[in-house]
Amino acid sequence: MKSAYELAMERLEKASPSVSLTEDQKREIAEIDSTYRAKIAEKELFLKDQIRKAQSAGNVEEVESLEKQLNSEIRRLREDCEAKKEKQRASFGK
Repeated sequence: MKSAYELAMERLEKASPSVSLTEDQKREIAEIDSTYRAKIAEKELFLKDQIRKAQSAGNVEEVESLEKQLNSEIRRLREDCEAKKEKQRASFGK
């Protein structure tokens, strides 16, 4: 007798079958991840340096503005990364 979990997983598999990726496909997705991690690190280094300079100058408003900019840039880059990976995954299914 199957558990409720097993039955649910079978229904889910029928509704949207999982796609297994080849090693090359996994490498392509990992490369996208790596590229975006590097972009995020670059933004963090640059903006955190700017934040430190603003803090040492005592400019609280600029610090807040730069922190908001940093958060916004990181969020945008992560969204771009996920979108690019999804686009890549979709191309594998074709």
